[in-house]
Amino acid sequence: MSPSPVSSTPILRRTLIWSAIAAAVLAVVAGGIGFAVAGGEGLASGLLGVLLAVVFLGITGLSILIANRWYGDPLYVQFFFAIVLGGWLLKLGIFVVIMIVLAGQPWIEPMVFFLSIVAGVAMSLIIDVVVLTRMRLPNVSDVQLPTENPEDLPPEAGEGEAGPNLRKS
Repeated sequence: MSPSPVSSTPILRRTLIWSAIAAAVLAVVAGGIGFAVAGGEGLASGLLGVLLAVVFLGITGLSILIANRWYGDPLYVQFFFAIVLGGWLLKLGIFVVIMIVLAGQPWIEPMVFFLSIVAGVAMSLIIDVVVLTRMRLPNVSDVQLPTENPEDLPPEAGEGEAGPNLRKS
């Protein structure tokens, strides 16, 4: 396992950093609106909704960054999909458990909680679009091009000037 030369790694890192900064701002806004609308329950619901949205959305980017560490390994594709799909299954399991635990809690304001989760998801999508449109990623990446032109090399012995597969007439 070595540092990843995968060209998508800087994009994912930048997305996670921007998401963390935007999540802090969104937590202040959601908490403030929640407090103004429903007092302490609204504050807790707004902060918890933003926290859940950020954690669940961050797991995918983080799992891809972790999986990219195996780039170049013969089993890279298997590791990549195992780690990313494992992250998705982890998110699903945690989400179900959290929703069961939070269902009917008296300190949750359902509308503030729901809207803060939606705002967190929308924030993440907007950041993804902005980062992807501003980053420069080549159309063909992670490919090594030849360093020499085969036509510039001298012909090998016995080939003549016509090349190895052509006969002179």
